[in-house]
Amino acid sequence: MIIPWKDLDSETLDNLIESFVLREGTDYGEQERSLEQKVEDVRRQLTSGEAVLVWSELHETVNIMPRGQVTG
Repeated sequence: MIIPWKDLDSETLDNLIESFVLREGTDYGEQERSLEQKVEDVRRQLTSGEAVLVWSELHETVNIMPRGQVTG
């Protein structure tokens, strides 16, 4: 289920984004980027609709995914 990011408290959204960018496997390539830059990149993707917040009922988790990878 897609969660509208605008409906979340700003602190909650910040925490979700920060948790996402700190996960292993979310490296942005050879060029080193700060945590703040990574968070801002994800926030921009959510704002533009390129990425969405997705709730998994099976795993009871929230993830950030590219819109094109979300089925249903």
